[in-house]
Amino acid sequence: MDVSCDVPLAPRTTLGVGGVARRFGTVTSIDELRDALADAAAIGEPVLVLAGGSNLVVRDGGWHGLAVAIALPGIAIVDDGDTATVTAAAGVVWDDLVAQCLDAGLAGVECLSGIPGLVGATPMQNVGAYGQEVADTIEWVRVLDRHTGQLETFRKAACGFAYRTSLFKGSTRWIVVEVQFRLARDRRAAPLRYPELSRALGVADGGRAPLADVRRTVIELRRGKGMVVDAADPESRSAGSFFVNPIVNSVQLAALESRLPAGTTMPRFAASGGLTKLSAGWLIEHAGFAKGYTVGRVGISRKHALALVNRGGATTTELLALAHEIQQGVHAAFGIELVPEPVIVGVD
Repeated sequence: MDVSCDVPLAPRTTLGVGGVARRFGTVTSIDELRDALADAAAIGEPVLVLAGGSNLVVRDGGWHGLAVAIALPGIAIVDDGDTATVTAAAGVVWDDLVAQCLDAGLAGVECLSGIPGLVGATPMQNVGAYGQEVADTIEWVRVLDRHTGQLETFRKAACGFAYRTSLFKGSTRWIVVEVQFRLARDRRAAPLRYPELSRALGVADGGRAPLADVRRTVIELRRGKGMVVDAADPESRSAGSFFVNPIVNSVQLAALESRLPAGTTMPRFAASGGLTKLSAGWLIEHAGFAKGYTVGRVGISRKHALALVNRGGATTTELLALAHEIQQGVHAAFGIELVPEPVIVGVD
């Protein structure tokens, strides 16, 4: 692996903020990855593993160690009658994989169209959108164990998938190198489970539509919210949803409802285990932070209340100060703690 020194990390993130990596390199094979980890361990150097940078916030002090960009290539599709297995290396661009699957007449990931980033990052936070999650179709996840240097394969049941999390999220041990999915051989999408998407397609909830129509509509909806990375759209200079939708128990829900003005209707969604998922975007706006709210060089997207955007030349310190202000405001108004979704790394 070729290594460069003092490499800016901001351009490698969709937010475009953050400092430099003391050392930086790109790996295109598992052997290169093993060697890079071993070399760093030999000198006691911390390692930051980078994917597409769409869910990453790097602090202004940068990374005082080795940053490794994962560029492992390869997609293999094996037909199995009514289904097919799709095995993709961690460095494959996620939306390229989705497009290839749909072109091959494979259903199960169409609602995840337009999501930025690489395949290896998707199981880490169990990426989901418009009623689908990657956990719905994952067969197994192959990882490199940093402790042993060996490859391990986790079947779906062992991955600890839950809402926007998994066994791998936040782990300093596992590096995802390959993921296998099982998709249905069908030119129509899986039954639709997201009312906004169903309405846009003119299909009843639980109905179906052609894969190409679903992909096009999902991307249009995402673009309208600034959730498609586009150099021509300043509202897309973000990390997508900056906060996770809170999940609360009945006691927390009752306490929140007691704070609402009479006649206020708050969106809520059933979650597993008898819990309730709330809309972080609704909480933010009703705590007084409207779309377009701006403080200096950072702000809330004019298109989506959950996206914090770099309006040009911002620092991570400015971004996190805004995030903290929003968290404090929501807690003061509703007693709810908002948790950031992006991974925040580096020297404060």
